[in-house]
Amino acid sequence: MVDIRAQFFVVLLVLGWMPWLDQEMLTAAEPSRWEKTIAAFEQQDQKMPPAPEGVLFVGSSSIRMWDLARSFPNLKTINRGFGGSQMSDVLEFYDRIVKPYRPAVIVLYEGDNDIAAGESAELVAAEYRRLIREIHTDLPKTRVVFVSIKPSLKRWDIYPSMKSANDEIRAITEQDARLEFVDVSEVMLGPDGKPVKSLFLPDGLHLNQEGYDRWSKLVRPHLKTDARRSSVDR
Repeated sequence: MVDIRAQFFVVLLVLGWMPWLDQEMLTAAEPSRWEKTIAAFEQQDQKMPPAPEGVLFVGSSSIRMWDLARSFPNLKTINRGFGGSQMSDVLEFYDRIVKPYRPAVIVLYEGDNDIAAGESAELVAAEYRRLIREIHTDLPKTRVVFVSIKPSLKRWDIYPSMKSANDEIRAITEQDARLEFVDVSEVMLGPDGKPVKSLFLPDGLHLNQEGYDRWSKLVRPHLKTDARRSSVDR
């Protein structure tokens, strides 16, 4: 069966009502499209099971394209990024790409594609809250580091909505010592208040190595796995 929401997005795109919507978004609305990708992760795990208590990176293409071995050579990292994914996709496959690894720390990047697909900041924050509940029901000591939705050249027009989602998620993280928020806008916006062009690939959306180097410097202090925080809320 053809996904109705995907059809709706196609019509809007053709009519020119959603010029910022790209092909990646047209397919992101259907969770089942990820089955082969998730199954491939599982096959990889069967051949070489990741050690528990590591650092799990999960999310969309900003995670998938991150060279974790280069950025964090001294850490046990697992990359479960799948480009084009949304927060709802991580929820959908939580039992298969998050829970089994029993990570000490989870680094999460989602919300970028969600807002680009027309979701509200409130919905993104609500899905984040739901995901956190899932994680801490099964893994009560695991820390979750949310990497803020980035300002980009391609999606600058909708960044206000992304910032609203960031603000809501930051507020959620302040309620629990197991949650942390990394604001990447600190190193991605120039003196003019706009995204620094030199941090992006030619598509204006994905980071180049310089961009990832800046992210890595911000995220690294949050990845200690031998000094877990108290699970008591602040």
